[in-house]
Amino acid sequence: MFTPVSMRSANTYKTVGLETSVAVANPHQLVALLFEGLLQSLSAAKSSMSTGDIAAKGRSISRAVRILEEGLKAGLDTSRGGELAGNLYSLYEFCIFRITEANLKNDTKLIDEAIALIHPVADGWRQIQGDAAVQAATA
Repeated sequence: MFTPVSMRSANTYKTVGLETSVAVANPHQLVALLFEGLLQSLSAAKSSMSTGDIAAKGRSISRAVRILEEGLKAGLDTSRGGELAGNLYSLYEFCIFRITEANLKNDTKLIDEAIALIHPVADGWRQIQGDAAVQAATA
C-alpha cells in the first residue's frame, strides 16, 4: 500500500516531537505523559471498536495495558508510598482487568469505566505540577 508523503512526514514529526518531550521531561512530566498516552490509547480503542477495526483495537488495548503495567504500576514505590501507592496499584490492576474484558467483549462501556477511573488521577497529577510551579514562582 502507498502512504502519501505528507502522512509519513506528519507521523515522523509526531514521533520526533514525542521523543523530544520524553528526553527533556522531569519524572513528574514523564508520569503526566504516561497518563496522556493511556487516555489517548483508550480513546483510540473505543474508536476502533466502533468502526470494527480489530487490528487497531488490539494495538490500542495493548498499548494501554503496557502503559498501566510497565509505566504507571511499575513506577509505584509501595514501600514508601504507603496506602496511596497501594490504592493506585489496585486501581491500575482493576483498570487492566476491565480493559482486557472490554477487548474480549468488544464493549466500549468498559473502556469508559476505565477512563472514568483514570481521569481524576491524571487530573490530580497535572494539578500537582501546576501547584508546584505556582509555589516556585511565588518563592
